[in-house]
Amino acid sequence: MKKFLLATAAAAAALAAFGATAQAADLGSRGYYQKAPAPVYAAPLYNWTGFYLGGHLGGVFSGSNNSFNGLALTNSDARFMGGVQAGYDWQLSPMWVIGVEGQYSWLGGHQLNAIFPGGYVYNNNQRGIGSITGRVGYTWGPGLIYVKGGYAYSDNNETVTSGGAPVGFALTDNHSNGWTIGGGAEYMFAPNWSAKVEYQYYDFGDSRFTAPGALVPVGSFHNDEHTVKAGLNYRFNLGNLGGPAYGRY
Repeated sequence: MKKFLLATAAAAAALAAFGATAQAADLGSRGYYQKAPAPVYAAPLYNWTGFYLGGHLGGVFSGSNNSFNGLALTNSDARFMGGVQAGYDWQLSPMWVIGVEGQYSWLGGHQLNAIFPGGYVYNNNQRGIGSITGRVGYTWGPGLIYVKGGYAYSDNNETVTSGGAPVGFALTDNHSNGWTIGGGAEYMFAPNWSAKVEYQYYDFGDSRFTAPGALVPVGSFHNDEHTVKAGLNYRFNLGNLGGPAYGRY
C-alpha cells in the first residue's frame, strides 16, 4: 500500500507539472506572455504651421542717388530701425512652407532736405516703413530659407517752406505706397521660438512737384530703401489649425 501511495503521488505531481507547462504554452500562443518591444525614440518634430508674433532690429539705407535736376539732397543714408511683425505659416509638406506676414518698422534720424532757387526748402521726415507680404520657404527640420514680396508703406511727414513759413505743395505721387521684395533665413532653436535674419528692399516710386509753380521745373526724385534686420518670433502653434506635423523616426 505504501508503494502504491508513493506512486500515485508521483503521478499526480507529474500531471500537475505537465498541466502548468501546457497552460503556459497556451497563454503564450494567445499573446499574454510576449517579449516587450524595444523602445522607439522619435526625433523632434518641427512644424512651422501656426501664428507667430515677434520683433526686429536693424538698419535702413537709402537706395537711389536722389536729386532734383542736379540739386544735391541732404540725406541720412544709414539709420537705425526697430519694429514688430506678425504672421501665419502653413507647412504644405516636409520641405515647403508658405505664409503671410505684416511688419512695421520705426526709423530713427531720417531727414531728407533740398534747397531750391527762390528760397524754397523741402523736408521729408520718414518716420516708419511697413509691409504686407507673402512668403515661400524651403525647410529642413528646424531651418527655413524663404523669399517674400508684396505691398509696402512709407510713413512720411513732408513740408515745404519759404523763408521759414509753411507753403502748400502738391506731388504727382505721395510716395507712401509701393512694393517690396526680399528674403531671409529662420531657425527654430527652441519649442515655440525662432530667430531670423532678413534683407528687404522697398520701392516707393518717383514723385514730381505740381505746386507751387516755382518747383514744377525742378524734376522728380525717387524714393527707395534697403534694409537688413535680425528678429525673434514666438510661435503659438494653436493646435496647428489642421496643419500636419512632420518628423523622422
